[in-house]
Amino acid sequence: MTTGAATERPRRRDPIAAVRAALRERERKRAIKGRVRSQRSGVTVALLVVLLVLLSGFGWSLSFLYADNEPGQAVGLGVVAQLAQQGRLSQVTFRDFDNVVVAHYGPLPQPAPAPKAKANHKRGKASGKPSPAATRTSAPLPATPLPAAAQGVVHAAVPGGGQAFQALANVLRDTTTPYRVDQQGAKHGVQAVSTFLLPLMVLADLFALLFTLTRASGSAIGEVMVFGTIGRGRLKRGESTISFEDVGGADEAVAELREVRDYLADPERYQALGAAPPKGVLLFGAPGTGKTLLAKAVAGEAGVPFFNVAGAEFVESLVGVGAARVRDLFARVRAAAPAIVFIDELDAAGRKRGTGAGSGGSDEREQTLNQLLVEMDGFEIAQGIVVVGATNRPDILDPALLRPGRFDRHITIDRPDLEGRVHILRIHARGKPLAADVSLEEVARRTPGFTGADLANVMNESVLLAIRDGRREVSVADVNEAVQRVLSGPKRRGRLLSEAERRRLAVHEAGHATYVAVHGDPASLHRISILSRGAVGGTTQVAADDSAVLSRDDLGARLAGLVSGLAAERLALGSGSTAGEPDIARASLLARDMVARYGLSERVGPVRLLGASGAGFLDEETPLADVSPQQQEALDAEVRRLVDGAVAEATDVLRKHRAGFDALVQQLLDHETLDGEVLAEALSAVTAPPRARKKTAGTRRT
Repeated sequence: MTTGAATERPRRRDPIAAVRAALRERERKRAIKGRVRSQRSGVTVALLVVLLVLLSGFGWSLSFLYADNEPGQAVGLGVVAQLAQQGRLSQVTFRDFDNVVVAHYGPLPQPAPAPKAKANHKRGKASGKPSPAATRTSAPLPATPLPAAAQGVVHAAVPGGGQAFQALANVLRDTTTPYRVDQQGAKHGVQAVSTFLLPLMVLADLFALLFTLTRASGSAIGEVMVFGTIGRGRLKRGESTISFEDVGGADEAVAELREVRDYLADPERYQALGAAPPKGVLLFGAPGTGKTLLAKAVAGEAGVPFFNVAGAEFVESLVGVGAARVRDLFARVRAAAPAIVFIDELDAAGRKRGTGAGSGGSDEREQTLNQLLVEMDGFEIAQGIVVVGATNRPDILDPALLRPGRFDRHITIDRPDLEGRVHILRIHARGKPLAADVSLEEVARRTPGFTGADLANVMNESVLLAIRDGRREVSVADVNEAVQRVLSGPKRRGRLLSEAERRRLAVHEAGHATYVAVHGDPASLHRISILSRGAVGGTTQVAADDSAVLSRDDLGARLAGLVSGLAAERLALGSGSTAGEPDIARASLLARDMVARYGLSERVGPVRLLGASGAGFLDEETPLADVSPQQQEALDAEVRRLVDGAVAEATDVLRKHRAGFDALVQQLLDHETLDGEVLAEALSAVTAPPRARKKTAGTRRT
């Protein structure tokens, strides 16, 4: 017994040591990030240098290939042909890549003897047939002025068609002018490199630089290369420093999770006895009840790595990506086992299969769910891994995901009761300078139905209000105002109420307070105000207890209390107003629940006409589809009868205590807000006997 008690005793941790450990861990992470950042910056600089070299090489190749650096004077092909016919060309070079002919010419040679020329001329003329040279040179080569210099170098561009080149070649052969063809192999090689290789290298360098920069900045483009994995920025891993001492208001859930903690801390103990440890724990409850905090507390108590991922991270429009990410997640977790995997909003990836219209068998969501089912309890059993899932919609999860062997434990996280709220407030009040008169028990009684997140917001808002007023301590007024801000929002200081509106609001709120004071507990009323906040006016009632079972009379009293403001307006002013709209909505829902959910109507009987909605949220219910029209009419009529009866009951109570009610209305008009002892004194005048009421009716707030 002593050993068991010792194991159940919560471990105490030195807060200073915890802070120092957190600081050391932060410095270590900063050093790692600095090294990674320096490595990425070095890679970026190297890629930039390579890009600069490649661009410089590309520019040089363009200059080498297409720069106009031909020697000599630029002339036409006709000039080169005339120089050849005159016999002045000493060397002719055809450049294949540049499509240019370069010719070296000299002075005009001495002419041949005249008789031989005449004979030749006569012989050609007498024959009547042109010479072969004359026939071949008949191609149109335009005659242009010859160079003025006696000797030099000329170059002419050769068109790509080939006819002009052939004509010039014929002239050169006929005149026996020596010529050669320069293939320019270097330029052909440079052209091949600059056309194909250099652009590819530049593009590859640009893409590498783009991926380096985007991954360093956390952009989504950088994750294209690891599309089938959970990115490091999404999958958060770390040692949790939260323990069960930091969790309040969830004692039942903590008791269930201690077994998971013990298994992760000492798995050999369970293996020696042949016990199968829980493989998965499903936490479901309203938002803000502490599901994520409980998962972190389990990891902190066991001292194992904690992996946190959202269910929406697995969902993609491409088929197969979600399943690949599930495989990648469990591969990482197996490498770090024993470990805890926390999947928040599990319903995003674990929705029932076959519910999507026309989705078919290859739906991405179904493949993701199938892979998750296999990883949790398939052919490869995950050893030392506990999957903790959280959702506020357990009704839409797939049944295969909820069976034993996958999620063995189903733990409901309810809203904390009075004792749990006190514990949560004490946790969130650590390190906050509260005044001596601030009672956390009183704050807990004033906040029924608040979740842990709401209570944390109350304490934070109270500190912010104290800082706004320049005080070093949080007063009772700060806490009260923080509760009102969480309930109804901040005061709407810019809205001014007319005198008629102020009186109507005073009548409305006084009606609520009068009925609660007569048929309830006057001590439960904490504050009455006609000041404009999120809604106009408000009556704050403190819950005396957190009753789980309510009788027909209890619900009837609540119903009459909801409509007592409307009854007060009709009694004192002759008609209702829009101020009663929230009360009527809540009263209608309560009356509907009494008839169709709880079966507390004598006319309809103990039947259930409301059922859980598969498409709704947690605890949301809708009318059943198989209710007959006659039954629906009976339901509507009974709801109306209950609300009308509640209004009549509230009116009767206000009429019997009219004097105290009128005095309370006048006090609200004078002071706008009543709370504390002043409110208690005013309510005592409402419930006092007639003789005593005359003495206390004139009491005013000072």
